[in-house]
Amino acid sequence: MSKRDYYEVLGVDRGVSEADLKKAYRKLAMECHPDRNPDDPAAEELFKEVSEAYAVLSDADKRGRYDQFGHAGVGGPGGGGHPGQGFEDLGNFGDLFNDLFGDIFGGGGGRGGSRRGRGQRGADLRYNLAIDLDDVLHGCEPSLKIPKMKRCEPCKGSGAAEGSTPARCGRCEGTGQMVFQQGFFRVNRPCDTCGGAGEVITDPCSSCRGAGRIEGQSTIQVKVPPGVEDGARLRVSGEGEAGIAGGESGDLYVVMAFQEHELFERDGTDLHIEVPVAFVQAALGAEVEVPTLDGKVSLQIPEGTQSGRVLRLRGKGLPPLQPRMDPAQLMKMRGDLYVRVFVEVPTKLNAKQRELLEEFAEQSGHDISPATEGFMDKIRTLF
Repeated sequence: MSKRDYYEVLGVDRGVSEADLKKAYRKLAMECHPDRNPDDPAAEELFKEVSEAYAVLSDADKRGRYDQFGHAGVGGPGGGGHPGQGFEDLGNFGDLFNDLFGDIFGGGGGRGGSRRGRGQRGADLRYNLAIDLDDVLHGCEPSLKIPKMKRCEPCKGSGAAEGSTPARCGRCEGTGQMVFQQGFFRVNRPCDTCGGAGEVITDPCSSCRGAGRIEGQSTIQVKVPPGVEDGARLRVSGEGEAGIAGGESGDLYVVMAFQEHELFERDGTDLHIEVPVAFVQAALGAEVEVPTLDGKVSLQIPEGTQSGRVLRLRGKGLPPLQPRMDPAQLMKMRGDLYVRVFVEVPTKLNAKQRELLEEFAEQSGHDISPATEGFMDKIRTLF
């Protein structure tokens, strides 16, 4: 029976790029892997066919020979012989599969190396830290209380009682790995007896009952730099949960959760605020107080300011995120504060105020409403 074209097997064109070739192989290998189809011989044969095709086409030299001579260029005339014929470098193909798929099929443990005594790495933890604008402006160093699985101190995380030591696992002979061979393809899995540690506890610690860790709480202090963004993550190495059977600890990820301010709206390093101004102040011009993160400052409202006009206060925003920069220099790089003027119209007038406004309107005519007059001119032109 003649072999199928390798490009046809992987469902790609002859000019396919290396990235697209790898993508096609990953998809097919995941679908027909024997671990996912334990009772389907056809899937196992397809997996071997897909793996063979990728082993050739992913190698530039072999692909060139295959494109020129077909199967004869890589495995003898007509592709005859055993399935591995012509694959002189397939001894490290299992490493390629591990690089592509990681621990999806339980490979773990790197490239065939022993895991004896390493155990399992502890889980990473996430802590959502609420920060406000003052924290973004100056930075902060909060103390965090983290509930987690901690290393058992009486046994130093080994899980064995004091005076005893873990014994070598007899099932995996201390490697922590079980090897399964499928044709030319080899898959490593963690030993189901020792969990990949390579050792078993014969005399467990009374405090942790052999687990090597116990429930607890850790208090740590983290440094949040000025200018930090919402959703930014700080990684604290080794502050996650303790590992199992003496494995290394996971990491702690502190995620910034920005709390909205009642006055200011953030836009990168700039801030925005809306400030109400009396219509008399807007008409005549005035000096008003505006809140900033540094305290109140005076802002000059120009004569004839319309509602919605935006005025800028330079350097009253936030610093950029530059953790290694000198704080004094960082403050010189702050963004701006944009003040949007909102002109307030009085809702309650006494008789005298109404009289004065009516007299003012009668004497002024359209002179006090240039925007309205221009708008009406446009309407008359349109219709």
